[in-house]
Amino acid sequence: MSLKAYEGRATAVGRAGKDPVNEPMIRHWCEALGDTNPAYSGADAIAPPTMLQAWTMGGLSGHTGRSQAYDDLLTRLDEAGCTSVVATDCEQEYLRPLRPGDEITFDAVIESVSDRKTTKLGTGYFVTTRMDVRVGPDLVGTHRFRILKYAPLRKTPTAPTAPKAPRPRPVINRDNAGFWEGVDRHRLLIQRCTGCSTLRFPWLPGCNACGGLDWDTAEASGEGTVYSYVVVHHPPFPAFAESAHAADVAGPYAVGLIELAEGVRMISNVVGVPYDKVRIGLPVRLEFRRHEDPGGSFVLPVFRVHGGEV
Repeated sequence: MSLKAYEGRATAVGRAGKDPVNEPMIRHWCEALGDTNPAYSGADAIAPPTMLQAWTMGGLSGHTGRSQAYDDLLTRLDEAGCTSVVATDCEQEYLRPLRPGDEITFDAVIESVSDRKTTKLGTGYFVTTRMDVRVGPDLVGTHRFRILKYAPLRKTPTAPTAPKAPRPRPVINRDNAGFWEGVDRHRLLIQRCTGCSTLRFPWLPGCNACGGLDWDTAEASGEGTVYSYVVVHHPPFPAFAESAHAADVAGPYAVGLIELAEGVRMISNVVGVPYDKVRIGLPVRLEFRRHEDPGGSFVLPVFRVHGGEV
């Protein structure tokens, strides 16, 4: 059987969401994302459209009655040497809002399997699945999810004479230059609106709270907690592997959304413990690292877990 023969085969038919659309999940979603849109609360609340897939998820226990077609396709690709997977993108289409009490059902199908493609990760196939979400007989949304199932490229040793790669630099412009000047002096500066005293980060030309254009700065204490985080596996950057702090950034490594004691959040590396030990809520403390490479010298702020390794 050719891989194209899997196109159109169902992976789920008439599956039901484990819970109706409900206010607690909507509230948790909005709190996690900091979304205060009034449309998502109150008597006439709707669910955020981007929650579409949340109502179809099976949780840790999963859904029963899963079709074998998708597993068979992935097994065929494994046998062809395409043993690695990376998610590439998803597309969603919203046809009408979902409201608390709606009970959803969904069908899923293997929509397409590409011809063999060559990418920077390796050669393989793009597999796209489509999920149609319904309330009763009405189609309310569509979710497409695409992965690349590929055979990883074999790494070749770097020639001994290869020049050392420069580390990527921060993008500095007229709106954030003051922040990076502070970092270079080992100070973490937060913008503060002089009209309403609201703190804001990242640096912006105007205040989101009152619209004021005048501001000064407040220096952060450097204390914070991990609000959320991701672990970065790909792509590996040669410059990171050659860094004086390679253990923290060569990969995999943790990138956290840090909630500062002052109430604003910023993104930075979480260091001092292995990447798989990073957890939401961990207390962290600011430190500054100077990097030297062929591109010159510069300073970056990172956050070390309290009690982490030195």
